[in-house]
Amino acid sequence: MICLQDIVVSLSQLTYSYYQQEIEDKHGGSGLSFTSACLVVEEISRVDPSVAILVDIHNTLTNNAVRFWGSSSLKQKWLPRLAQDTVSSFALSEAGSGSDAFSMKTTATKDGSSFIINGSKLWISNAPEAGVFLVFANAAPEQGYKGITAFMVDAETKGITVGKPEKKLGLKASSTCPVMFDHVRVDADDLLGEVGQGYKYCINILNEGRIGIAAQQIGIAKACLYDIAMPYLKERTQFGSAIGDFQGMQHQYAQIATEIHAAELMTYNACRLKEAGMPFIKEASMVKLFSSQVAERAASKTIEWLGGIGFTQDLLAEKFYRDCKVGSIYEGTSNIQLQTIAKLIQAEYK
Repeated sequence: MICLQDIVVSLSQLTYSYYQQEIEDKHGGSGLSFTSACLVVEEISRVDPSVAILVDIHNTLTNNAVRFWGSSSLKQKWLPRLAQDTVSSFALSEAGSGSDAFSMKTTATKDGSSFIINGSKLWISNAPEAGVFLVFANAAPEQGYKGITAFMVDAETKGITVGKPEKKLGLKASSTCPVMFDHVRVDADDLLGEVGQGYKYCINILNEGRIGIAAQQIGIAKACLYDIAMPYLKERTQFGSAIGDFQGMQHQYAQIATEIHAAELMTYNACRLKEAGMPFIKEASMVKLFSSQVAERAASKTIEWLGGIGFTQDLLAEKFYRDCKVGSIYEGTSNIQLQTIAKLIQAEYK
């Protein structure tokens, strides 16, 4: 059903294409759309969601942050590298700041024309591979979240230590590590945007990033149903008939196919709204919430439909089942999405 050579070729082509997706031509990118980026994430996720999350973070978070708020010098310094040869990492979460992301303890202390960053980050994807970290630190702790500031920090800067990768349930090919910053000196030129505006930048790019996560989850769901389950249900016979021909089974996969289609339409509607400059936060939260639920149901049902072999590692169903679970956690938990949706609905009826 799945050819390893085709997987390798597809991943290499799509990963390169994705790296340069939204970066402008003048910086070595393709200058394509946000929708195009999400389509690539979806397709890569049908093969390996670990690769998809690497390129999703790289594009929807780091690349776009530099494009939107970086100075001319910062764009000249990083966009050509981000388009061609440098992996990036988004350093926001800490041990004490998960859903409450802005309660971070990492600080950026002004020292002449430089800043000194001290603190530690947790659950940082792509950390060992990263050539640059997008770091959020508080430059004015007395002002609370209004002191949060963003920096593009070269991974080779003295004082940065990447810890051991976490032992995770899924996405095992995606590195997730703690990152420590011990008196890391960065120039004022490494500042992304303005001092104290980091929380605004973070909110904006995470809203976009949720659509990318939805695309990842749709890719997982499609892989389970269309790449694994349906070929098996067509080939496997019991009692003289293909399993997929039994009405009880047909109703199950028809339901999952309908939910996948609904999640897909929701995702690309959110892309449409975002690209048109229209409000999309509610739709992004809805599709991130719903697509993670659909992916988990699709993966779980696929394991059941495969029977005994579904519970083994002979096919990829159990891997996708493990990989999709984090969809309800990262870039905003399902409860956070529900809270966001509820607040926006309430605002519409005031």
